[in-house]
Amino acid sequence: MRVMPAAPSREPSAQRARSFRPVRPSWAGLRSLAARTWAGHRLFIIVLTPAFLLRVDAELGYRWQAWFNDSFEYVQNTVHFKLDPTRVSGYSIWLKILQPLHSYASVTILQHLMGLGIAVMIYALARHRFGVPAWLAVLATVPVLYDGFEIQLEHLIMADVPYLFLLTLAMTMLLWNPAGPSMRTSVLIGLLLGIGDIVRSVGLPMLVIFAVYMLIRRISWRKVAAAAVMCFLPVVAYAGWFDLQHGQFAMTDSTGVFLYSRVMTFAECAKMTLPANELNLCTIVPPDKRPIAQAYIWTSESPLDRLAPSKFSSTPNQLAEKFAVEAIKTQPVGYAKAVFDDTWRAFGWSRVVFPNAPTYDEYLFGYRSLSIPTWDDAKLGPYGSYAAAYVHGNPLTKVVAPFANVMRVYERHVYLPGAVYGLILLTGLGGLVLAWRRLGGEALLPWTVSLALIVIPAATAEFDYRYVLAAVPFGCLAAVMAFAPDTAGGRLVRRLAGRRRLGPGVPGTPAASPAVPGSGLAGVAGPADLASVAGPGSARVAGGGSGSVRVGGGTDPAAAGAGDDQGDLTSDGA
Repeated sequence: MRVMPAAPSREPSAQRARSFRPVRPSWAGLRSLAARTWAGHRLFIIVLTPAFLLRVDAELGYRWQAWFNDSFEYVQNTVHFKLDPTRVSGYSIWLKILQPLHSYASVTILQHLMGLGIAVMIYALARHRFGVPAWLAVLATVPVLYDGFEIQLEHLIMADVPYLFLLTLAMTMLLWNPAGPSMRTSVLIGLLLGIGDIVRSVGLPMLVIFAVYMLIRRISWRKVAAAAVMCFLPVVAYAGWFDLQHGQFAMTDSTGVFLYSRVMTFAECAKMTLPANELNLCTIVPPDKRPIAQAYIWTSESPLDRLAPSKFSSTPNQLAEKFAVEAIKTQPVGYAKAVFDDTWRAFGWSRVVFPNAPTYDEYLFGYRSLSIPTWDDAKLGPYGSYAAAYVHGNPLTKVVAPFANVMRVYERHVYLPGAVYGLILLTGLGGLVLAWRRLGGEALLPWTVSLALIVIPAATAEFDYRYVLAAVPFGCLAAVMAFAPDTAGGRLVRRLAGRRRLGPGVPGTPAASPAVPGSGLAGVAGPADLASVAGPGSARVAGGGSGSVRVGGGTDPAAAGAGDDQGDLTSDGA
């Protein structure tokens, strides 16, 4: 006769009961985490701290926001919650979410934290994903952390910093995993890009760049399709909402108007074939006597003001777009020159007053608040403007010394010159060329995004200094990625360093060891010596191919199947 074992007790044991008790935070665990963070990222924390204090000083010196002329339109659209026909209103939706707080401080504090978050993402990508030395990863974050104009941009009631944060987050998610993003991550990437597109209209071309990159990296077409679908969901929803308010399924009624302003710096109607309804858009002023592009939108002398009912409506916008397309088709050289000239402005050593003095001054921490424009008259009970209605109080910036004095002096002397940004782009381009067999490798994405962020505005409207601020972080990331340890650029740097330290004829240096089989480094010391040359975190077992293993922290992308550079430097064509 078999004896069945006794059924387990249904009463919770003491050990099981203890497992349901709430876990109290362990101070020892927190101290241990802080110690590990400090030990692993000491240099970045040291550099991050003054950048944080500068942003605190900006908040205390300019309470609690800085104004740009476009800021008042964003706030106006927020208060009466209407989509702007001139520009996408995703930022106004963001302001609407924060409106119950009735404080501009909540907006600008979050934007300052976004600026710091962008630096953290760049550092994390460089260190965790690509094994870049700590000092180089920190160097890539310095422009976004310390550029005085970047800090001022974070303090403006403007859409640029939230858009930059969304774009950086999408890129971090795409590049984080050496094996490529999962399906869920691809969906989130597409959603971030779609939200970014309703925050700034330059976002939709970014989807094309991301999708092409994913195809080049041989990421599953299903993931690419999922990202594209999720990107278009918020875009289509926004366009449908815009159709309900303005009678047109579009994002704005201004794309043709801005493109018209672009071509009016060179367009000659005598060289164009125009229908009668577009002749009113011509001007008799010779191209070399014409004002800047923006004048053909915002000044009363613009031919667009001859159109009714408003230039930012469906019919005038379509006529302006047709005119602009015809001008580009008949005068492609003039268009290319206009785009090149405006793009080239980004690389000047010193900032010049552009497009005009009032606009340029709005990018500076000033001595007083920008006044509320007369067209912002709201007549909403006790509030005389939409800016006042949003905050339920005085909307003017309160300039407080000595904090404001510090920021004024700092911004005028500490910023990244455009020529340095150009050198950063050239550095990244050099790394892309070395990895030409892999079409530039992973650095292709941030480098292309950086260039696109300055070329697209120049091609569709006009150059603006704040567009360069959004492009710089991606250029810095591309430069350090292109010369990371596991790339053709990184191997070239190690080879040159090895020749300097281990070359023959140098007193006190050992003779070069024979070629290490499979390493491609004939006449250079073996793996141990190579590790000492490359520095901490980049030592590798000789071979450099798909079986190489990193001896420092992080996961070797090649071992994880990321498709990084295979073979030695010679096989990469360098």
